[in-house]
Amino acid sequence: MSDAKPEKRRNWEEGGPERLYVLTSGRSSPSEAPLDMVTLIVTRNRPGSSLQPEQAAILRICDYPLSVAEISAYVHLPVSVVTVLLAELLESGHVEARAPIPAASLPDVELLEAVMNGLQNL
Repeated sequence: MSDAKPEKRRNWEEGGPERLYVLTSGRSSPSEAPLDMVTLIVTRNRPGSSLQPEQAAILRICDYPLSVAEISAYVHLPVSVVTVLLAELLESGHVEARAPIPAASLPDVELLEAVMNGLQNL
């Protein structure tokens, strides 16, 4: 009879570094397109069977523009992992990245308040 003790099987942690490493294939940053947290992402194509489940989930939730930070929150993954997954989706044409609307092109707050006050006085 052998005195060897059976090895305890280690449970897979959903947020563990091993899982994140597997999801990104070991890459730590996007290959080409630098994405920041406010870049807007919108789906161009439906998910195919060749995509990772996390990438398919991203495509399903991006029917309307979402920021990289919002996507990260919805799929419960760090922003760094989401940017790598999004870079792959950008390269394959599944998503489109848009710069956020600059604050300078938004209407002036004082103008909006004046219009609102004018409407309330009618």
